[in-house]
Parts: sequence; C-alpha cells; structure tokens
Amino acid sequence: MGMSGAANGGRGEYIRIPEEVEAGKEAAVKGECPRVVRWCAIRWWAQVAVLGIFLAGAAAAGVVFLGPLVIKKVVAPIIDWESRTFSRPVTALICFGAIAFFPSVLLPSSPFMWLAGMAFGYFYGFLIITAAMSIGMSLPFFIGSAFHSRIHRWLEKWPKKAAFVRLAGEGDWLHQFRAVALLRISPFPYIVFNYASVATNVKYCPYIAGSMAGTVHETFLAIYSGKLVQSLAVATSQGSFLSVDQIIYNGLGFSVAAVSTAAITIYAKKALQKLQADDELC
Repeated sequence: MGMSGAANGGRGEYIRIPEEVEAGKEAAVKGECPRVVRWCAIRWWAQVAVLGIFLAGAAAAGVVFLGPLVIKKVVAPIIDWESRTFSRPVTALICFGAIAFFPSVLLPSSPFMWLAGMAFGYFYGFLIITAAMSIGMSLPFFIGSAFHSRIHRWLEKWPKKAAFVRLAGEGDWLHQFRAVALLRISPFPYIVFNYASVATNVKYCPYIAGSMAGTVHETFLAIYSGKLVQSLAVATSQGSFLSVDQIIYNGLGFSVAAVSTAAITIYAKKALQKLQADDELC
C-alpha cells in the first residue's frame, strides 16, 4: 500500500493512503495522455496548414508580380537566342549530350530536359530524353564500379538511406527491377542513386530497366514544364498574356501533374517500406 512521506504528529508513524486513491490518480493521468497527444497533433497540423497557406500565398504573389518580369527579361530572350543561334539538329545534340553526360559529373540536366520539351514536343522530346537518360544512368554505374568500396563507406554515413538503396541488390531479377523503379520514383536524388546503386549487388539489366521505367513520369513532367514555360514566354514577348482557355488548360494540366507526382511519390515510399519489411521477415 502507498504511504505519505509526512510524519503524523511529529512521530515516526506514516499515514496510509488507500490504494483506490492511487489507482484513481494513475487512471486520471493515463486518461489525460491521449488527450495531450491528440491536442499536440492538432496543433502541429494547424501550424503546418498555416505555414502551407502562407507559402502558397507568397508563391502566388511571386508568380503574379515577378513571374512575367522574369519571363520577359530572362526566359524569353534565352529562348529567342537559342532558336536563332542553333538549328534543330544542333539543339537536339546539345540536349542529348547534356542529359547523357552531366549526371556523370554530378551536374543537373533538368534545364536541358525542359529545352528538349520546348524545342521538340512530347514525342521527339521523349525519345531524345529517354535515349540520353539511358546513357546518363549507365555511365555512373560503370564508372562507380571502380570506386565500389569508397561508395560503400560513404553510404554507411546515412544508414537509413543505405538500407533502402541496398534493396536494389537483393532478390531475383524482378525484385531488383521493382526496387530500382521504386527508388527512381521516390524522392531519392537521381544523380546520387546513379552512383549509390554500385554499392549494392544489383545487376545492370534490372538496374537500367527499372531506372527507365521509374523515370517515365519525370520525363513527361519535364517536357510539360518546358512547354508551359515556352507558352508563357511567347505570350509575354508578344505583349499579352495567356487567354482564359489557356490559363484553365495549363492550370488544370499543372494541377494534375503535381497531384500525380505527389501520389506516385507517396506510393513509392510506402511500397519501399513494405518491401524493406518483407525482406527483414525473410
């Protein structure tokens, strides 16, 4: 039974506290815990919502006030210079070379994907980008093989990310293909994974097949972004803005692309976690 620490009447006797009182206090504390946790979660989500609204408002203001100025003074002149300076075959070679070789030296190639989308549209732009990306993902795989142990030690600094990367080297061909495709869809950096995959036992065929399958959505999103920027630049250079139909079309297209990308990314993260859990059970 519980006792109080205070002496009774100056003597060494202690007052006994009924067990029912102590049990009642414990139950009250346990009952309060879920409420506190729930309140903290509500508070956190409210803060996230307020921050999201603030950032969305700031982004909208930036697009409305700064967007046309940046497009008119920076983007439109660059597009005009590129179209006057280079022929279509030369532009194709520039885009192909940058997308194919920039990842090997850890440089981003996204601007050249946008350029391919602007210059060649969805069909030819997709062919140029995917062909170049196949080289851009293959070269680091073979180059990194010479630095296998060094890349492995580098990955050990981030054990959580390394655990996901190592999923690509486990199991049979289909398992490796699926793991690589999911890693390509997930937020894991594209350039980093090109070299990080070397630290696993993944074979080249499932690696390149999974990589090509996992970057299809990224390719179409890059082409769409390029076409959208081009349409804005053309409208701005002509001293006008997009028509109502164009605004609705581009707004819906951008929303669908953004929501689809977010949904695919969330699915990939959950699928990777499930794949990792299944491997740990085996």
